[in-house]
Amino acid sequence: MPLVETLLQHHAPQFGSPVETQLTLTDNDRSSEVSCKVSGILKGPMTTYIGLIGGGNISETHARAARAVPGVEIAAIYGTNPEKVRRISREYGGRPYSDFEQFLDHRPMNLVAIGSPSGLHAAQGIAAARRGLHVLTEKPIDISTERADALISEADKAGVKLGVWFQDRCKPDILRVKKFIDAGVLGRTILADARVKWYRPPDYYAKSRWRGTAALDGGGALINQAVHTVDLLLWMFGDVVSVQASSKTALHAIEVEDTLVAVLQFASGALGVLQATTSVYPGYPRRLELTGSEGTLIIEQDRLLAADVRNPPEDLRAGTEADLNRSADSPVVNDARGHQAVLEDFLHSIATNTNPRCDGREGRRSVALVEAIYAACRSGKQVPCG
Repeated sequence: MPLVETLLQHHAPQFGSPVETQLTLTDNDRSSEVSCKVSGILKGPMTTYIGLIGGGNISETHARAARAVPGVEIAAIYGTNPEKVRRISREYGGRPYSDFEQFLDHRPMNLVAIGSPSGLHAAQGIAAARRGLHVLTEKPIDISTERADALISEADKAGVKLGVWFQDRCKPDILRVKKFIDAGVLGRTILADARVKWYRPPDYYAKSRWRGTAALDGGGALINQAVHTVDLLLWMFGDVVSVQASSKTALHAIEVEDTLVAVLQFASGALGVLQATTSVYPGYPRRLELTGSEGTLIIEQDRLLAADVRNPPEDLRAGTEADLNRSADSPVVNDARGHQAVLEDFLHSIATNTNPRCDGREGRRSVALVEAIYAACRSGKQVPCG
């Protein structure tokens, strides 16, 4: 029996129409202007009905993001913790479900937002796609490229949209940096230095049945905490052709890594260094230093901290607002604006039959690189990517 079919059979019961829109939303894939600002999401009385899968912290973030979009209504919520599901239902609306099949049969419902353990994303997304529901899943798309490919194939077959919540792609200063790199402001790319030196207390793992497990988390600090940064490195600097890496479980009583260092060789010839931890107390803001032949751009806490380039464009300036979420030492998302922007973009893709900013194939890229990094950790050798 194929892997994803097995997951559907054993896990899906336990875990958990396009609307017309009018908005301004452009990026480098759609035009030369990079923006993630939306004006006027829904046009007319039509409502988009969304179902939430998960019931944990991130599903509440999805609920807040959905409530912030005019014309979007939470129709149903599925999760394995009835108390949490009922609480989200009371606060944000939507019918609570503890049975996954009954949840999928709920109507009206146009799309699902998946916030369950990472190792269930593909199985649950496939089940939803087979019901004709669009699928927007939390990062990572799943914990292996095999499962990601199965979900992508099923979404294609069903004719539904598939997106991945990589909200950093919608943050203003990160968008500006992407624009500058694409415009050649850095010149020939030379080095990317990415530091995700975060901390999670022991309870973060001890009180969870899935965090820090190979079966449902797929790994540790790399695939859970640093996968957003992996996505940004690929998005900004392009494909990676080979990796070397080393990891260890330095602090926590878990079966996967809490400390990892990787050296990346990009197809462009640039090198990269990635540090990913949940073991570094007290936890420090994520930092990206991106260097090319014409200078360096530094992003810290998602704010453009420094722009030292030989020929700066007129609109190149330091950013004004850091990310408000305390990601360095807490998994809780207090500021849901990034998630809201991803949802708005996904609704636009449904309405216009275009690809979302991060579709299934884009979401797969980070998982493929994560797989290569883990393979390098196991082998102690340089591992090719792609």
